Amino acid sequence: MTQIVQPDSLVTLHYRITMENGQPLISTFEGTPATLQLGAGELLPSLERLLAGIEVGKRQLFALEPEDAFGPHNPELVERVKREHMPDEEIEPMSIMEFVAPDGSRYSGLVREIDDQSALVDFNHPLAGKSIRFEVEVIGIL
Repeated sequence: MTQIVQPDSLVTLHYRITMENGQPLISTFEGTPATLQLGAGELLPSLERLLAGIEVGKRQLFALEPEDAFGPHNPELVERVKREHMPDEEIEPMSIMEFVAPDGSRYSGLVREIDDQSALVDFNHPLAGKSIRFEVEVIGIL
């Protein structure tokens, strides 16, 4: 009997995410496959929806536009942060920093530029605004 991935399946699979130009970002094909509970937030909802309906043993490649992947780049999430609100450590441009909000929640941001007074920090996901390719091979459904 053929098993087909459902929206709430516990699935074992290999997956690869690359940039549109083929630049690799993450891959399990060269190592241990991933086991994910769909619907539990372990994978982007848009990627989970692509998995639904795939048969065990099948391999598929999807090309995703930014809206279907990590979303568009939101210029409102690029902020200037005063140095007094940042750690005293040496901070390099293009490094990722973690910030703590007043409510205790944590946010990561990419420091785009920095000077003595402030830093320009991008709080968008690093892949926001980018097209990606998502390749998947379903190994089994548990």
